Amino acid sequence: MKSSVIYEGKHHKWVVFGRDESKPEKIIDTNQYLICSDTESMLLDPGGIELFSPMLTGILGYTDLKNLTTLFASHQDPDIISSLGLWDKTIPNAKLYAPWLWEGFIRHFGMENIEFMPVKDEGGEIKLGSNTFRLIPAHYLHSSGNFNVYDAEAKILMSGDLGAALEKGDVPMFVENFAEHIPHMEYFHRRWMPSNRAKLNWISRVKELDIEMMAPQHGRIFKGEAVQEFLTWFEKLDVGCA
Repeated sequence: MKSSVIYEGKHHKWVVFGRDESKPEKIIDTNQYLICSDTESMLLDPGGIELFSPMLTGILGYTDLKNLTTLFASHQDPDIISSLGLWDKTIPNAKLYAPWLWEGFIRHFGMENIEFMPVKDEGGEIKLGSNTFRLIPAHYLHSSGNFNVYDAEAKILMSGDLGAALEKGDVPMFVENFAEHIPHMEYFHRRWMPSNRAKLNWISRVKELDIEMMAPQHGRIFKGEAVQEFLTWFEKLDVGCA
């Protein structure tokens, strides 16, 4: 599994893990994001159970395990949270922030020790060291209870399945040519995003944010002009169709 620092500021940094060429063929490749502050770290969408061992090894290259105090799950899908039962044994004093709607489902992955922190529909905040991260509602895109994480200092939006692309092989970290990237994400968004109304609500929210990078759960990261290119393209896309 590869990792790379995508932002390093005065108070914290972002690390992305993914592009695992050794994963089984039928397993979807996912991006996991680690935010490290001076005193604490947070893992966003920690990944499936099959990724636990390489994720644990990778994380230890950036932070001490005692500093990993927080997990975040944007929604309930197994590709991003089925490793929970193993994290529960590894960091039992941590907290998990996730949509309140999915608590009963997420607990099926195993959570005896980690404290569940339900996120209300309107969103909220997560404090990590001296940093504060906003939880932006992204309901029905694709999950009926779903959130993005926004970092105002780094100008990064961790967008979950929004902007996701499914590509094979050793692909670049960032979107280099938006028009050429569309075929990798168009079917996914048409099929998995069920509501044009929800889509427009989300776009109106994120257009109010200052975003330099949009970091999805699958595929390449959008940077600079590619962020606005995605929003323009997605706004016109008819979703909720096979």
